[in-house]
Amino acid sequence: MQQSALPITRDAALRVALAARAMPGISLAQLIDVLLNRLGSDRIDVDELRTVTVTDLKTAFASADGEEDGEDIGIGLEAMKLAVRILWGDTEGDPLPPVQEYVDGDMPGSVRVALASDSGEALNGHFGSCIRYLVYQVSTTEIRLVGIRDALEADFAEDKNGFRVQLISDCHVLYVVSIGGPAAAKVIKGNIYPIKRIEGGPAVEVMAEFQGVMNGSPPPWLAKILGVSAERRLRNYNAALVEE
Repeated sequence: MQQSALPITRDAALRVALAARAMPGISLAQLIDVLLNRLGSDRIDVDELRTVTVTDLKTAFASADGEEDGEDIGIGLEAMKLAVRILWGDTEGDPLPPVQEYVDGDMPGSVRVALASDSGEALNGHFGSCIRYLVYQVSTTEIRLVGIRDALEADFAEDKNGFRVQLISDCHVLYVVSIGGPAAAKVIKGNIYPIKRIEGGPAVEVMAEFQGVMNGSPPPWLAKILGVSAERRLRNYNAALVEE
């Protein structure tokens, strides 16, 4: 998959993405353009971000909107102050959970599940805009966080949704709070089963619910992932209908 070289280090990209979210109506690409112009460099790192001021942002975005006094740009001074604090690294987000060691074969009969996340250990992200994916290995007896995958580079990819699908291509299931139709089609084409859980929730609770489904009578799509034969899947499906 083709993508342009990133003009920003990974650590800086996370700060910039969070700062862009703090300012209404400002996209990640817009903020990066402003920073590149302000810093006079073709690459951004965390040290350079600490030189950016509120005045820099106010002037840059006001100029872009033709409002030299910066009063009518619609972002708000407090939002820009917060954005600068984020760029400087002076705000601490929810801590990320530790990743546990995993080797193929550790958990026989397990399923790999990705959760779209914007903060901490929570399902609270949209497929096409989340900051990262939490990746869990789930069996009937164990739940293990085996990876945290930053999705920020997707914004620089030619096919953003395709990049995200590739990022979690080893997963069987994807949980999101929202996903559009075309994106869902790409996820399914990538042999990943998308599940929309609008209310989101703590990742450990979502994974516990998923584990409960595995321990019960899994639906046909999950039984297929678990390697249950077609004959047995049909038998379980018919039994479930009788119970209902």
